[in-house]
Amino acid sequence: MPADLREAAVPAFSGSYDPADVTFLLKPVTMAPTAVADKEAAIQSGRRHYSEMIAPEPLPDAEYLSLYHAALARNGARLAQDVASLAAGLAQRRSGREIVLVSLARAGTPIGVLLARTLRAWGHCAVHYSVSIIRDRGIDQAALAHIAGRHDPQDAFFVDGWTGKGAIAGELRASLAANALGFVPELAVIADPAGQADIAATDDDYLIASGLLNGIVSGLVSRSILNPQYVEKGDFHACVTYPHYAHADLSRAFVDTIAPIAAAAAPLQITGHAGRRGGLMAGCEAMLGSLLADCAAGDRNRIKPGIAEATRALLRRVPERLLVRDPGDEDVAHLIHLAARHRIPVERLDKQSQYRAVAIIRGLGNES
Repeated sequence: MPADLREAAVPAFSGSYDPADVTFLLKPVTMAPTAVADKEAAIQSGRRHYSEMIAPEPLPDAEYLSLYHAALARNGARLAQDVASLAAGLAQRRSGREIVLVSLARAGTPIGVLLARTLRAWGHCAVHYSVSIIRDRGIDQAALAHIAGRHDPQDAFFVDGWTGKGAIAGELRASLAANALGFVPELAVIADPAGQADIAATDDDYLIASGLLNGIVSGLVSRSILNPQYVEKGDFHACVTYPHYAHADLSRAFVDTIAPIAAAAAPLQITGHAGRRGGLMAGCEAMLGSLLADCAAGDRNRIKPGIAEATRALLRRVPERLLVRDPGDEDVAHLIHLAARHRIPVERLDKQSQYRAVAIIRGLGNES
């Protein structure tokens, strides 16, 4: 094994999940958060990459938390059905073999837990790891080396919750284009409105409840960090943990709610997704082109399409505006709440859009 892919010395951990649910291949560190406005200025000026910093993660207020519980009650059964359908599709592709789920921290982690539980309930051999992937920096090669030392890379699927515009899907393909370990960039997601996943349960940009929250639904683990002050050559990418939020943690409650329903569901065939990918990708590119021209933004990274990506933008970035297809849609109620709280203008998105919501990050010097 090459020296730069040696086994990371950091012990694996499971966050606040049951150890049987996931192994996080991340390095917990202690790191001071960077205020959102300071982080945004550092990113857009090019002084620092977003992965070098971590924003504060306050607990949600009672009103926002009630929107999470409402979303879980409203869409939980649908998510369970989609988990079952996706799990069946994965099992079909790895018939008789071990299924190695490699979720992309952290949005992919709750979905990976649900898939692993469902596959095991059906009698399949499934293991689940969660690893870091960072736009413009790639996937954590030390984590992949750890997995390759224990499993056949050909048995792996990479798991995420959804696609926005496909930046992470592209990063995965680029990272593994010349991968000496033998991994194939086969991406599985619940919702793929961008048409970027290899296998998906649906194309619909609907509200997956875990997408409303941060660490308290993802094992009390932050998004991944790649800062040379904390990550040396051969280390796993880093993360911050939030044990002080244990009293508010919903990670196990979320998967405990969905997993039994998924295991009992009759899977639906999802084979038609491959034939729709071209149209979805074209629609995404057309929307991005229109929005880039409209907001005079030369940076695609400022546009965050999809309910979940818009949510993350409103929670962790400094948005200029929020666009929603239907302001009365219950699936965007939490976005309207966040926009009102931060005094972010809300505008209408084309009613024919394949996305229900899009957030646009404020550019430097833009005071609108």
